Amino acid sequence: MKAVVRRGPALVVDTIADPVPSAGQVVVKTLCCGICGSDLHAVHGMDAMVELGKRSGEPSLIDPAADIVFGHEFCAEILDYGPGTDRRLKPGTRVVSLPVMPTASGMETVGYSNLFPGGFAETMLLAEPLLLEVPGGLSDAQAAMTEPFAVGEHAVAESDAGPDTVNLVVGCGPVGLAVIAALKARGLGPVIASDYSPARRRIAEAFGADVVIDPRQENPHARWASYGVPVSRAERSVLAMSGQEGKRAIVFECVGVPGVIQSLVEAVPNGTQILVAGVCMQTDTIEPFLCINKAIELKFVLGYTPDEFAATLRHIADGRIDVAPAITGTVPLDGVAGAFAALADPDQHCKILVRP
Repeated sequence: MKAVVRRGPALVVDTIADPVPSAGQVVVKTLCCGICGSDLHAVHGMDAMVELGKRSGEPSLIDPAADIVFGHEFCAEILDYGPGTDRRLKPGTRVVSLPVMPTASGMETVGYSNLFPGGFAETMLLAEPLLLEVPGGLSDAQAAMTEPFAVGEHAVAESDAGPDTVNLVVGCGPVGLAVIAALKARGLGPVIASDYSPARRRIAEAFGADVVIDPRQENPHARWASYGVPVSRAERSVLAMSGQEGKRAIVFECVGVPGVIQSLVEAVPNGTQILVAGVCMQTDTIEPFLCINKAIELKFVLGYTPDEFAATLRHIADGRIDVAPAITGTVPLDGVAGAFAALADPDQHCKILVRP
């Protein structure tokens, strides 16, 4: 089959062996697959990703020197089943799935594995128990957005966001947009979105952000008091003595660049909860005293649960989340390398889909 292969720090179109399903596995035809920001990092940074994974206590099953086929944001069509499967869905059924494959050696990640090619290939292997049927009204492109938007669903689920919070999303790339979508799907607000890119600010507005800020023109932290958030410990204490609490600030860091967390720690109100969803692979620095003195809750989030993944598919299917504004391009396998380069410009593209 034809696939885009990461071979060293390069992406090449090549012919690789067709996958053969083992027990509990399903072979599927890739219909559509999104390019993730993690894929962009992994082209040149796979060695660092593997090393950091080991340091975090996760045994790595990836050999960065061997071929890898990326692609974990996909919609696919069932072609055939391996042995020991229930065959509960007919061949021809469109599906999405968590991009993981249980094996005797551990849990492989489809698209970040030497054994299980991802969606930048004509066919893939998936685990039958993890398949979710795509509702009939959804396009392949909409269904493929389940995985990236589940990341936002998880970040919001892990936060304290609710009717008594004011929510700031810093960075309106795909992760930030997914957070905005998850907040608005819950009917929460106000949602303030901040990004330097005019194109991404426009998309954030399309996703329902109540306030969209260009940080070059306005400090995104200047509006806390106007929304009823006590900024200092003294203000919060005065409210508490009168039996009130005021609103609480929730901040989602969706940038993943060194220095951003520290800048938030310095700027946010007392008692803020900061959810770090942006993936930074470089060493960073914060001043813990500021976090302590301001009673800041700093929480790091990753991925999603199976229930959150399924809930995201339902939200897209019932129209609670309209993923269309995030999709800015489509390419065949031959165009993947060029798409990776184009995604470096946030004003040119947000999410590019691959159609093998």
